[in-house]
Amino acid sequence: MKRPSEITVEDLLHIPFRQKSTFHGPTIDGVKFKPLKTIVDGRGDVIELWSLPWVEPEGLAVPQHAYQSATDYGVVKCWHLHELHTDQFTVTRGKMQVVCADVRADSPTFGEVNSFIIGIQRPALILIPPGVMHGWKALSQPETIVVNFQTLPYDPADEFKFPWDCVLPEVWEPRNG
Repeated sequence: MKRPSEITVEDLLHIPFRQKSTFHGPTIDGVKFKPLKTIVDGRGDVIELWSLPWVEPEGLAVPQHAYQSATDYGVVKCWHLHELHTDQFTVTRGKMQVVCADVRADSPTFGEVNSFIIGIQRPALILIPPGVMHGWKALSQPETIVVNFQTLPYDPADEFKFPWDCVLPEVWEPRNG
């Protein structure tokens, strides 16, 4: 089994990817989807983004680093892969499509692809474990704001990137339903 740091585009081209419905939640082993609660009153609204009590019952991870990223409308940021850290994404402005692909050869869900739409109208936190390739597309104008709660401080040595269209370019096309 190759570590994420050893995976090449050629390796990705030989994975039998198959998209799975996420209607009832993620199907990829270790990926978590937590709907976030919006509290609305006459003054505005509040969305809790992350809370320590969620860790055990929800299977989430304790972050050591958080950052915010703006992605312009229509831009696809992918593919990313990590060997060590876990990502936990949410959206604080706009809407985005998040796609995960299991490239862990020893995983029971190897080759499965999950796609999620999250945003202010459907707030959620998505946990993506090491070895699960992922990316997102901004679906709102002028931009989408993403917050990531990582389990380790940022380290460029744990950031493995592949061209967005090297595999699965069709997942970024609009779909009905």
